[in-house]
Amino acid sequence: MATFAQTFLRIYDRKILSGEITFSQSGINKNDFTRLCVDGEYVIPKERLLVACEKMKLTEEEKAELLSFVD
Repeated sequence: MATFAQTFLRIYDRKILSGEITFSQSGINKNDFTRLCVDGEYVIPKERLLVACEKMKLTEEEKAELLSFVD
């Protein structure tokens, strides 16, 4: 089973590579992004994740996939 970081970064990478968003448009702060890259257990807190989902214009399926990791 994929971790939150793997799932988030898969979606994030697709959005970045397609040109849909840039890092600054993603709604992710640098500390959260760094923690995703170095801590396999880290999950972005729900409030900040919801902001990122909106700014990244995720589909309802993508959003639900990420929120499934949040307590």
